[in-house]
Amino acid sequence: MLGDPRTVCLAGDDTAGVHRRACDADAEQHPERHHEAPVPEAYCWSNLTSGNGSRALWLLLLPFMIANLAHWMRPPSHRQRSARGYGAAVRLLALTLTVLLVAAACEVALDLVGWQCAGSARCVRGSSWLGFAAAGRGGWWSEPGRRLALAALVPAALTALLWWLSHRTWSAYESQRPAPGAAAAPGTPALAMPGFWYGRRSVARLRSAHTAAALLTVAAAVTVPALRHDRGGARLPLQVLGWTLAALIAALAAAAVTVTCRAARSEAGLDDATDHGTSRALLAGALAALAAAALYAGWHRPAWASTGRLPAAQAVTALTVLQGALIAALAVLAALLHHSPPHDPEDGSPGAAAPSAVAGPPSQADGVGVGSGAEPSAVAGSSPQAVPLRGLGGPAVGLLGCGLGGVLTGGVAQRAADWLDRGRTPGEAGSPLAGPPAVLTWEASVIPVVLGLLAVTAAAVVWRLRRRERALRGEVEAAYSDEQHRPARTRQIAGAVARAGLTDSAPLLVAVVCAAAFVLGAAAVTGALTGGGTPGERAAGAPAVVAAGAGAAQAMGSWLVGAGVVALVALGRRAYRDPAARRTVGILWDVGTFWPRAAHPFAPPCYAERAVPDLSWRMESWTARTGGRIILSGHSQGSVLSAAAVWQLDPETRGRVALLTYGCPLTRLYGRWFPAYFGQRSLHGLHRDMHAWRNLWRRTDPIGGPVGIPGPGEPVDRGPLLDPVAYGRSARHPLPEPVRGHSGFQADPAFARERAALLAQVVQEGLRGSGKALPAQGSSGRSSG
Repeated sequence: MLGDPRTVCLAGDDTAGVHRRACDADAEQHPERHHEAPVPEAYCWSNLTSGNGSRALWLLLLPFMIANLAHWMRPPSHRQRSARGYGAAVRLLALTLTVLLVAAACEVALDLVGWQCAGSARCVRGSSWLGFAAAGRGGWWSEPGRRLALAALVPAALTALLWWLSHRTWSAYESQRPAPGAAAAPGTPALAMPGFWYGRRSVARLRSAHTAAALLTVAAAVTVPALRHDRGGARLPLQVLGWTLAALIAALAAAAVTVTCRAARSEAGLDDATDHGTSRALLAGALAALAAAALYAGWHRPAWASTGRLPAAQAVTALTVLQGALIAALAVLAALLHHSPPHDPEDGSPGAAAPSAVAGPPSQADGVGVGSGAEPSAVAGSSPQAVPLRGLGGPAVGLLGCGLGGVLTGGVAQRAADWLDRGRTPGEAGSPLAGPPAVLTWEASVIPVVLGLLAVTAAAVVWRLRRRERALRGEVEAAYSDEQHRPARTRQIAGAVARAGLTDSAPLLVAVVCAAAFVLGAAAVTGALTGGGTPGERAAGAPAVVAAGAGAAQAMGSWLVGAGVVALVALGRRAYRDPAARRTVGILWDVGTFWPRAAHPFAPPCYAERAVPDLSWRMESWTARTGGRIILSGHSQGSVLSAAAVWQLDPETRGRVALLTYGCPLTRLYGRWFPAYFGQRSLHGLHRDMHAWRNLWRRTDPIGGPVGIPGPGEPVDRGPLLDPVAYGRSARHPLPEPVRGHSGFQADPAFARERAALLAQVVQEGLRGSGKALPAQGSSGRSSG
């Protein structure tokens, strides 16, 4: 429908809107005609995740997005205090990522450039752009403190950019107010809360805290070297000024941490407060501290010379240790929550409903799919899976975010050091640079070991995949018992089913990576703290095999870190220029930016805070004006948006909505990784309060699956559908049928049957409610086309 040139945008803008065919557009002005024939329309949000080229730059914010996901992965539990502690721990972990990014910018600009290279005549000779600040030329900028104050402009500008992007994207994406609803009753699912998709106050407070923490990081990086120099015999007033400034920075940092801990979301109502006083005071204090630090460091100190690494570079090691402690605390809290699930089922909790058809981004928009369970199936059904990693999914994802942040920031620092050193290895004989902190080299050295363990695990998974594929061949041939079988075709279908099951191996891969990263990361920090030096330097006196292994790991780790940074930049550059590549990257944002920015305000913006209010407003207003019924149809991520929008409806409107989903990841992905929000209790309540719900699924689909809602009444799931619909050529299928997997549900004959049955059910109840006689053909409501 969206590719039809006859389709027009009925409501919304170029970013997201409701579309209809031109021949149906005037039906909006004649609501009485909705009882005569269904009016199909589609809601498209593709530009929210893969619109203009600037979204490609969001790849650089990937660690922030991953940390934000950890907030939403907490296990469901009745322990409210532990749940609040879990949220505070994730927010603090996210704060350390902001500090890590700014500390990396300080490492490059202040330490490598302003302190080490500008203080070395040999390094300056190869960098003419640093000549005005060279230590040996006696210029005004040649003093170390003034060079640091000037270099501080780089991380300060980065902080200002992050603040501006967060403020701008919130106004463009997340400032849409949800449809007015009743106050949340006890036991209401979180996604049905009226303020779930609107968190103005919490995002504003987090933005202020993170911005202040970033500015204070820069201020500390400028202040600490000057203060250490003054302790060696500077005038007393200068020492007092330095210690006073250090105390001010520490007090403001404590205030930023306090604001972060208290910036929890308030979902029971619209979180519309602004806290202008607190935010402005914190930001003003951080800016004043940075300005004072620049003035203090720039004070004339004739005997001061820069040698070695910047003293503040030790903060990188301390930050790594702090992140490890927070992840450990997060794991303890997650375990407590996992072992204390909710006692009572959510009886009486509101369900959900949704209007208008939902079309996904172009990369996923395969239309609406329906099917009957009468179709033969190549494979048996599957049951909903338990929460992966025993509830430790959030800590595991938080660890991945910290690891990725460390790789990116460490890679930038190491590549900057190599560039300034003209290809020589910093720290070696003949090099004018001491290089970045040793902990970065140690962390990079463990990457080859982690990747080796991951490769072994992946090989085991592939071996199991081959065994599974061979075991499925008999089931495939039994499902197509009336066909003449061919080994190649049988292998193709069985392989598709087996590969689709790889999604269920993701927890194993995540567990291996996280366990190895945590243990080896702890060993790397220990190695950096006990004796200093790089792994190659520490192993110089060891046996030849150990020394060679340490050197190889160090060299390979450095290369892999650099390659990772280059690959990410190249992907972002390609996505900036190529809309097709941008849509591919948009698939990553479908899941990552579905959730509000509850932990990290600098993460990419949440598109659902625009899309869910759009859908709920559309459904509320349409049913109130016409009194009709709605079939809300969604594929893949569209099914998740549909369920979220239905949850936001009032009970009366929710009862007028039927839901049709296909390729649906609600249980297989969201129910597993976000059990507190998409668990079976919540989905069961949604089904109970809706008019009807049908879900189509295939075993060849690597993303979607059955919803698996238990209870009496008509089952939600229809499937597994036969895929492909025909084994070989026949009179009914003269052309070869492809294995469609996650796409092409509308081409399945079961789709048309299920949609027609659902539409007939909605029409009958709608006409009975209006007191009109049933026509021979016709329907009310809305369906996807």
